[in-house]
Amino acid sequence: MSTPERAPRFEDVLAELRRLVERLEGGQLALDEALGLYERGVALSRHGHQLLEGVERRIEILRAGPEGRADQGEGEAPRLEPAWRDD
Repeated sequence: MSTPERAPRFEDVLAELRRLVERLEGGQLALDEALGLYERGVALSRHGHQLLEGVERRIEILRAGPEGRADQGEGEAPRLEPAWRDD
């Protein structure tokens, strides 16, 4: 029984992209290998962009607050009511 593969985290994507860029900039690769690394880099870049878009959506939801309006000022955190009461 195999375990399901988890999607790479943003930090993992960024680290792999950096390694690919280092190898590509080294200039010691055959053309087909360089092209393969470039294709992998494009795929990683797209995945990283999707991850960032998801985080941005989550932040927008949090900023909107319970009424669903993003009326907080720039840089302000939404007012949150505690989930518990000491009444």
